[in-house]
Amino acid sequence: LVPAGVRCLACHPRGARLALARTDGAVEVYNFAANYFQEKVIPGHEARSVESLCWAAGDRLFGAGLGGDITEFDLSALSAARGVDGGGGPIWSMVANGSGTQLAIGCEDGSVKIFQVVPGGIQFERNLDRRKGRVLCLSWHPSGTHIVAGSVDFFRMIDVASGQTVQRIMVNHHVEKAKRECVVWAIALLSSGTVVTADSFGRVQFWDWAQGTLAESHTVSSSAVLSLAVSEKEDSIIVGTSTGATYQLQLLPVRLGGLEKRWVRTKPFQFHSHDVRAVAHSPTALISGGLDAQLVIRPLMEKVQKKSYDTALRKFTFPHRRLVSCARKARLLLFQFSQYLELWRLGSTEETGKDGEVLPVCRMPEHLVQLKSKGPEHIYCSCVSPCGTWVGYSTASRFQLYRVRCDGDGVSLSKV
Repeated sequence: LVPAGVRCLACHPRGARLALARTDGAVEVYNFAANYFQEKVIPGHEARSVESLCWAAGDRLFGAGLGGDITEFDLSALSAARGVDGGGGPIWSMVANGSGTQLAIGCEDGSVKIFQVVPGGIQFERNLDRRKGRVLCLSWHPSGTHIVAGSVDFFRMIDVASGQTVQRIMVNHHVEKAKRECVVWAIALLSSGTVVTADSFGRVQFWDWAQGTLAESHTVSSSAVLSLAVSEKEDSIIVGTSTGATYQLQLLPVRLGGLEKRWVRTKPFQFHSHDVRAVAHSPTALISGGLDAQLVIRPLMEKVQKKSYDTALRKFTFPHRRLVSCARKARLLLFQFSQYLELWRLGSTEETGKDGEVLPVCRMPEHLVQLKSKGPEHIYCSCVSPCGTWVGYSTASRFQLYRVRCDGDGVSLSKV
């Protein structure tokens, strides 16, 4: 019983919190100051996918996904508060500007739209220049004057004031006879004007957007690079790949004491077994989330004065709340999934032995019943009573209680 895979991450601009969205639509908030404690969980919903998360206007958290809505999450009521239709079909990416006053979304129909963050919600402001091809990734310039948008085979630079595309760069024009399409999965626009792209050919590339030329190219993987995050000082980058490896690239002087600098790649860190769809770069750590459901936090040792508990590598592999409950007297186990519960009877043996020994089973574990939850909300918590005659579960808005009757080999459930 593991949670769903990690789909996206968003570091709070002041580095105090980390927001995480899973593939089942659940959103979690971790508190960095309190030892990365999982502070809040907003349960998933059948109709809500979260492709992108971002913090804006201080401590407000927004999500957007393939349903086409931008949703603000209420972090005190732990629910999705308000949804606004993006107006461009499924939303693949969303980013806030440096001051947190505007959100830009990249849509299936090739449009980039700007929304104003206002008290109590968001308001549509305007459309920027639309081009053919879905917009998979976005990044604001720190000054807020330009936005880069990554698509399939190209990315483009948009002037926010005029709304016009000022540069369109093909990422494959220098590859001889490129037969397959190249997907720009992640993009970053640095304050120097350099554009960093991560693509399906396994490359991290650095572009001079004013000239439209390629400055540096690093092939970090034989498979796709799916995610990218840049440190606040813009001297370190973390990327995640589809093989489960993450890499760090650092901007280092070519000669000791010299002014000329180049990006240098570190060795791979193989913490995940599946795609690393999400990475984040806090002031003191590299953070990655994989489809294997793991959240990994690797402290940057150069930022630490002395070795302590804070410098330990953290891997969050298990759910932070209970998904299995036990009725000891009745020898029953209740397993909680996002939209159903399963009740099992434990197996038994007639032998005895020491701790750690494996005993022959005379009666196999038995799957008694599956209880499906009604409605689109995912199950938040569940429990079976010690005597095994009551099962209860709750979603964000409802509580359900059932009476369990075991007659012979059969089991019947009645709603109370």
